[in-house]
Amino acid sequence: MPARFYVDTPLAEPGELSLPPSSARHVQVLRLQPGAPITLFDGTGDEWQAEVLAMGRSEVRVQLLQRQPARRELAQAVTLAVVMPANDRMDGIVEKATELGAAAIQPLVAERSVLRLAGERAEKKVAHWQGVAVAACEQSGRSVVPRIAAVQSLAAWLSGLGERPEGQRRWLLSPMAAEPLSAQTAAPQTLVLSGPEGGLSAAEEDAARAQGFMAMNLGPRILRADTAPLAVLGWLALSSVG
Repeated sequence: MPARFYVDTPLAEPGELSLPPSSARHVQVLRLQPGAPITLFDGTGDEWQAEVLAMGRSEVRVQLLQRQPARRELAQAVTLAVVMPANDRMDGIVEKATELGAAAIQPLVAERSVLRLAGERAEKKVAHWQGVAVAACEQSGRSVVPRIAAVQSLAAWLSGLGERPEGQRRWLLSPMAAEPLSAQTAAPQTLVLSGPEGGLSAAEEDAARAQGFMAMNLGPRILRADTAPLAVLGWLALSSVG
């Protein structure tokens, strides 16, 4: 199977193309030679079969051959709104959520957050996570790159949601909830809110419910902050198969 690379410029028609620096570096690292087949995608949903034409010290030129549809997205759009866990565990959430088909990821800061990001540090982290998502798309075969939104406080994010649109369901992951995930049916859009290591405060859960979130229970075991959102996404992904 040809190596896959994300290109951050639109791919419109067959012809020669000079790869952007980030993509060119990956081709060079793999030491691909002229004539080697590769697959390129620009994040819009399709992918292109291509061939390496020339390898230079700072430039890689390829020939775009044929556009192909790549229908590997979930049947529903799932957004994970995640209160960021401590250390580097957000990297794992972004990587695995991308593999499982998330459409977007919203990093949040809540009352009990251990990891608190703001300003330039938050911007750098979001750019890093967007790169993690791109790499996960290259590996997993996805041709639509999920958007990593700017870090927000939970309160500000909730206040900006507005009325729940038709066709969207909103789930709040809570170990105390009586509503089991397994009882839910399919919907066009699902917005999943998952709390930090110490859970959301009672006031935060009330604020989420006021915005149309339904509290959902994932079972008798308490899952870690970086496990719970991925468990839900995995269940949704498997539910949409077939």
